[in-house]
Amino acid sequence: MCIFTPEFSFEMNKEQENVDVLEEELIENEKSLLLINDDVNTFEYVIDTLMKVCHHTREQAETCAWITHYKGKCAVMHGSFEELKPYYDILLGHQLTVKITD
Repeated sequence: MCIFTPEFSFEMNKEQENVDVLEEELIENEKSLLLINDDVNTFEYVIDTLMKVCHHTREQAETCAWITHYKGKCAVMHGSFEELKPYYDILLGHQLTVKITD
């Protein structure tokens, strides 16, 4: 036999509400690191750099390179600004055009 305790149910709803708010804040704070198309770097260089810096597989890096080529930009990573900033700096140092956006 199951006994319903309203106090417990209320606490669970309140806890779930707190979790929902935290998840919403994380999603709102999530940013994208965009690779922007340029006419300077070769596909192979971009692919190798994404593999080295962002730890992409070859397939991921190739896909990002093609998307960037055809659409002008591609999100290569997602995370908080603090998480993405080091990758941004390193990719800039490799002469890639990148941007952190909301």
